[in-house]
Amino acid sequence: MQANKLTTLSLAVAAAVALSACGKKEEGAAGAGASAGAEAAAGGVVKIGFAAPLTGPQAHYGEEYKNGVTLAIEDANAEKPTIGGKPVSFELEAQDDQADPKTATQLAQKFVDEKVNGIIGHFNSGTSIPASKIYSDAGIPMIAMATSPAFTAQGFKNTFRSMTSDTQQGSVMGKFVVEKLGAKKVVIVDDRTAYGQGLADEFEKAAKAAGGNVVKREFTNDKATDFAAILTSIKAAAPDVVFYGGADAQSAPMAKQMKRLGLTVPLISGEMTKTPTFLQLAGKEADGTIASLAGLPLDQMPKGKDYESRYKARFKMDVATYSPYGYDATRALIQAMKDANSTDPKVYLPVLAKIAHSGVTSSSWTYDAKGDLKDGGITVYKVVNGEWKVLETVGGGAASKDASAAK
Repeated sequence: MQANKLTTLSLAVAAAVALSACGKKEEGAAGAGASAGAEAAAGGVVKIGFAAPLTGPQAHYGEEYKNGVTLAIEDANAEKPTIGGKPVSFELEAQDDQADPKTATQLAQKFVDEKVNGIIGHFNSGTSIPASKIYSDAGIPMIAMATSPAFTAQGFKNTFRSMTSDTQQGSVMGKFVVEKLGAKKVVIVDDRTAYGQGLADEFEKAAKAAGGNVVKREFTNDKATDFAAILTSIKAAAPDVVFYGGADAQSAPMAKQMKRLGLTVPLISGEMTKTPTFLQLAGKEADGTIASLAGLPLDQMPKGKDYESRYKARFKMDVATYSPYGYDATRALIQAMKDANSTDPKVYLPVLAKIAHSGVTSSSWTYDAKGDLKDGGITVYKVVNGEWKVLETVGGGAASKDASAAK
């Protein structure tokens, strides 16, 4: 009988312990979004997730972008940061999303499960948009390179940009080709990605509003390299300019094939064409191409010259396009954590939304209510003798340059 009592008592104690453990486990799961931040705020490692194409035809974009983020984290750690009165160390977890939406969402869930404290990325609009829903549900802030208007139009409170949107870029370029280049007949081609189509749509609106006539609109995809059929059809329309919304892996062969078909009008494009890779791929046929890029030229950025020298010393290569924006995004994210005195996403998110950061690319890195950058200029470039030359800078705190400068 005594044995039965002991057994009963033992079972009761075991059950109580089990219930207590379950209660703690459930409490921990419910507070998972905040736990990583709270632990880091008490001292330790602060994880920053990063996602971009690091393999495939867009790897050069992602690697340069990652370099800027890496340099920002190294600089922040060199300052011996403290949060919540305890020393912290920022750690980058970089992942390859292959510019693929499905892979991007899988990585987003991985970052959420690992309780990263913030996200820099994704790079492409087509990956950033689906991934943002997962981060939003988890309450994790993300600062993406995505330029599609749809990215911040979703109404999520956690989404922010590193560059100006396609609405700004497309409107500048549409007006530029009509008013400054005198183009009357315009042809538009896009790669049907969220980025390429979105940029082309905004360009079309602005070109029409300025009095241009869009005589033909064609589309391809972001894997194509043979544009003979499209360009033959375009040539018959006798346009004054051809606008392409997409990446340099397509715009470079398009530029070469245009010249070979005798289509000698300017190729106009966006920032994914304004790269050293485009110059290499297109060769001598690159001359005459015009492209826009968010922000000021590197030598006119508030801290551009210092960044350029430090970037070259660290990575043994020139700054291409995206790394300064990745650097500023990372420093803004870290500043928000420090200002909030917390790495808990729900605590520092409202601080990030109101951040006033003095960075490499802008002395006033601030966001509007949607998460778009308030002070974002656009610079227009032209390839002259194999080099990108500034034609005009609109906004962003710099005096506008005359379009005849690089003719």
